[in-house]
Amino acid sequence: MTTAHSNVQNVRRYLQDLQQRITDAIAAIDGGSFLADAWHKEPGELLQGNGLTKILEGGPVFERAGCGFSHVQGPRLPPSATQHRPELAGAPFEAMGVSLVFHPRNPYVPTVHMNVRMLAAKGPDGQEVCWFGGGMDLTPYYGFEEDAVHFHTVCRDALQPFGEDKYPRFKAWCDEYFFLKHRNEQRGIGGVFFDDFSELGFEGSFSTMRAVGDAFLTAYLPIVERRKALSHGERERAFQLYRRGRYVEFNLVWDRGTHFGLQSGGRTESILLSMPPLVSWAYQQQPAPGSAEAELYTRFLPRRDWI
Repeated sequence: MTTAHSNVQNVRRYLQDLQQRITDAIAAIDGGSFLADAWHKEPGELLQGNGLTKILEGGPVFERAGCGFSHVQGPRLPPSATQHRPELAGAPFEAMGVSLVFHPRNPYVPTVHMNVRMLAAKGPDGQEVCWFGGGMDLTPYYGFEEDAVHFHTVCRDALQPFGEDKYPRFKAWCDEYFFLKHRNEQRGIGGVFFDDFSELGFEGSFSTMRAVGDAFLTAYLPIVERRKALSHGERERAFQLYRRGRYVEFNLVWDRGTHFGLQSGGRTESILLSMPPLVSWAYQQQPAPGSAEAELYTRFLPRRDWI
């Protein structure tokens, strides 16, 4: 099952180019290089398709940076993809996207996530249904007001051409989505997030997805450049590893993308490229009142308007 061939190929070409642009820029900052791991899932498996996982590990700037492209087809949409579209439960589908998570070495550089994707399915009436999703969000360990304002300003400006409502709507959606219910805590300072998006038609919705993907480097790289050389010690490193635990908890317990990949029989190694290389948990750890660590909880994690 495919959508119109030219539409699929246009999206695929865009996503592959986006992956290349982003990994080239990150490699230039880090001085290292990405391992490129091409993979194929043959027909007859639960899922079939192909992709390219690119990963940089152990670099001077990025401890682990993973950026994956995938394009798969399957006989039945998994439950995580149909919770808002029950009429498509069990429908054959096609999905493609680029997903990345970058875990920096310096605790003053925030972890970042970005994902853009298209999903198509054939409804019970035989009509093709196609929708887009995506977003990016920032997870600092130590908060900087100017970084948060910059990140959100780029997100707002990227969405401006598609309507005044898009940034505030997608910003609120991001805050709602990247929330650890079991901790009653935001994962980070948010950004933008949207899913099941088709309201602007194929071309308009595809353009919205592209705008988010194209804005990523503008949103993130200036922050990396500002913070990557800041001096830090064991205290900051220990807090970074502790807070990375929240990232793991969210991705494994709540993230629909992780659930979609695992439920649909996707490639586990690529699905879990978002995991940090090192992480720690501590029982009821509380930062000292008035400390920079406490400020993360009081000033940066609570939902707020940054611009």
